[in-house]
Amino acid sequence: MPTSSSAVRAASAGARAVALVASVSVLLAAAGCSDSGDKGGTDQDRAKDFATQTLKWQTCPAPSEAEGGGTPPSPLPGGIAWECSFMEAPLDYDKPNGDTIELALIRAKARDPNKRIGSLIFNFGGPGGSGVANLPAAAPDYTALHTRYDLVSFDPRGVGRSAGVECEDDKQLDAYYEQDATPDDAAEEKTFTKSLKSFAEACKKHSGDELPYVGTTNAARDMDLMRQVLGDKKLYYFGISYGTELGGVYAHLYPSNVGRAVFDAVVDPMKNSEQGALGQTKGFQLALTNFAQDCVNRGDKCLLPGSTPQEIQDWIIALLQQLDKKPIPGSGDRMLTQSLATGGIAQALYSKEYWKYLEQGLDEADGGNGGLLLALADAMNGRSEDGDYSNIQAANAAINCVDFKDRYSLEQTKAKLPEFRAASPVFGDYLGWSLMGCTEWPVPGAWSTPDVSAPGAPPIVVIGNTGDPATPYEGARAMVNALGKGVGVELTYKGQGHGAYDSGNKCVQQAVNAYLLDGKVPANGTTCT
Repeated sequence: MPTSSSAVRAASAGARAVALVASVSVLLAAAGCSDSGDKGGTDQDRAKDFATQTLKWQTCPAPSEAEGGGTPPSPLPGGIAWECSFMEAPLDYDKPNGDTIELALIRAKARDPNKRIGSLIFNFGGPGGSGVANLPAAAPDYTALHTRYDLVSFDPRGVGRSAGVECEDDKQLDAYYEQDATPDDAAEEKTFTKSLKSFAEACKKHSGDELPYVGTTNAARDMDLMRQVLGDKKLYYFGISYGTELGGVYAHLYPSNVGRAVFDAVVDPMKNSEQGALGQTKGFQLALTNFAQDCVNRGDKCLLPGSTPQEIQDWIIALLQQLDKKPIPGSGDRMLTQSLATGGIAQALYSKEYWKYLEQGLDEADGGNGGLLLALADAMNGRSEDGDYSNIQAANAAINCVDFKDRYSLEQTKAKLPEFRAASPVFGDYLGWSLMGCTEWPVPGAWSTPDVSAPGAPPIVVIGNTGDPATPYEGARAMVNALGKGVGVELTYKGQGHGAYDSGNKCVQQAVNAYLLDGKVPANGTTCT
């Protein structure tokens, strides 16, 4: 079930593919906070100590369970090895002499050190996605950039090995995601609200000391500290999905420190949590319609019944209604419920490459086999094949809820459902009910919308994809406007899926590469097809 009002405000399609491929292929074939005490000296002295620390780079271990598990990253072509380290930062930047937090980093040094520009820092989205786990998997997409940049990413605070937020255990999370996230009567509403409270209480119990400090503003401060520790005069940055919001907040806080930055799959910074969820509802509906149209265009090769997109959608709605009444077998002793199926459908809409899995999964579910849709849902929720959960959704909730201050009651949420249902008969209830994700959260939120105005910053390339389900295309123009005159440079990709650069579109990649490698800013309004 969605854990916050921006529950599907998630990682890039490339990053999400890591969990998806691992789950689907089967069916188809420590670090944290330290109590540093008072370090002594002035706040300025302590800030200087953080900025001048020396990182100890070592061979990377396998990703932790919180990062999603797996095997150690393999060397890149040419034998360039991945290196990992930890950077120390203040837990509370207002108290630099207080407790500290260790942030997990990963890098691969530039292939041509003689032409090296600096470190290119990636955030693949979420919030809650592990950069340490995702960068090695996504690195083939960035081979050209790797020529002159060290490829660098990190687990933001509260994520993975960076004092990862802990909430419920694996067994509890199985029950949490299986339950009905779109209650139909008073009894189901009671169960739903009780589960939200239990989840929030578990987060407070296990990670209460860290929860006030895992927000986006602190993550942006961490990135500026990272820039200094890595030895870069300017920040070179590639932000995807939520990473665009993080990048926008960084540009607002440190406009003069921005070097070259790219925002891809852009979160609309002008929308509050309700508006963002409604925008996603429309975005996923558009993606589903495009999926259905593609199925219709393939005629008899399409496995789904219906001669029009509407007929296919009506069939999907009927299937979900059946699952609401009677779940079907999924994998082992697990059942595919309506909520898990809806999440699985949403997961598959992140990339056109997943559409074949969605088509097959829906067809199999109609025949009583929910295994493939369940695997897709597991990828969305960060569940591995062996039943271990990463902390992506716990971190997602923690970061969203300390960022956004909106808190919706049961009555307020129910009053908004008609608008969500009108936006999408498939995803409306699912994302409408997610407005209550922060209602019981033990920490207040900071803003209605983030401030990303960045007067004085150099040009930032902002890429919108017209078929993006999770970060609708309109968000790119909103980000350009919010960054301010002369800062945001809009590039449009007329495609499908979440994000543009990792789609493989040559026009997009050439424009971005020319900017990041040679400083050639694309013309504002450039369109790639």
